[in-house]
Amino acid sequence: MDISEFDYELPSELIAQVPPPVRGSSRLLTLDRQSGRRDHATIDRLPDLLRPGDLLVVNDSRVFPARLLGERVPTGGVVECLLLRRADDDRWDALVHPGQKLRPGCRVVFRRAGRELHGEILERRYYGHRIVRLWTEDHSEVPAAIEAIGHVPLPPYIRRTDEPADRERYQTVYAREGGSVAAPTAGLHFTPESLEALQARGVERVAITLHVGYGTFKPVRVERVEDHTVDPETFTIGEAAAAAINAAVAEGRRVVAVGTTTTRALESAARPGGRRVAPTSGRTDLFIHPGFEFRVVGALLTNFHLPRSSLLMMVCAFAGRSAVLEAYREAIERRYRFYSYGDAMLIH
Repeated sequence: MDISEFDYELPSELIAQVPPPVRGSSRLLTLDRQSGRRDHATIDRLPDLLRPGDLLVVNDSRVFPARLLGERVPTGGVVECLLLRRADDDRWDALVHPGQKLRPGCRVVFRRAGRELHGEILERRYYGHRIVRLWTEDHSEVPAAIEAIGHVPLPPYIRRTDEPADRERYQTVYAREGGSVAAPTAGLHFTPESLEALQARGVERVAITLHVGYGTFKPVRVERVEDHTVDPETFTIGEAAAAAINAAVAEGRRVVAVGTTTTRALESAARPGGRRVAPTSGRTDLFIHPGFEFRVVGALLTNFHLPRSSLLMMVCAFAGRSAVLEAYREAIERRYRFYSYGDAMLIH
């Protein structure tokens, strides 16, 4: 398929720059995969739209403040570093700016709130990637220094600096284990009250973990969709979650994935064993695009995604390209808010 088949025009003012005033107040577009019917509601209606017996699967990864702002040593030039993942005890895979000037051997320092974190560029890799060594001179823990010094890594289409409120709002209420550099945004809509309402409705919930990497924003640079590759991401599905998922599938109950990250983890775990999901920890580079056979996921709650993105391709694989793009056009006409802090879509 040609990448242009996943294009659409979005007015820039519909790209949500801030979260809704109240968590859980976003709009919700519903799309029936069988009939193509579209309806409009708000996210607080979700318990009414799901069925008793549905299994809701969420991604409980926590976003860590991965964006570090500092200066070169000794010149004082401005440096920006986005930590992508921890390679070992003190080495990190990172994106740095300005990339051309930050060669192996360069040293940097990051300061904020009375804390300091030091770094050295060890290796130069592709597309601005570097291996960076981090340490503190007072021998405090590096992760604690990152938490104190780092900024929330808001997506590039949010054109403002992060604010203190983003530390809470760019995080799901059930976030647990840190490791993501982007939020699993479909989960941002949930509140403790809405989770209780889902439970009262008879909707079961389990959590899995997929640490979202910067590759979620990676542009598709090829003309043919099939030639694209996605960056590997780490995921874990525990024994209890796997058992609940397998029971739902065996009993004919729907598995409702909250977000594309959850979908990717579930379908990755099911590849070796048909429709059963094995307890597993590992990395996945599964690229889901039209023609993909879904083995586990029966419904999907997701946000609206960028044109020509791998995430839009995944949604189109689930519900059909024409149906999804028609729904997007209607959402634009109705002035829905798009992307990470935007509104939601339930495909069932």
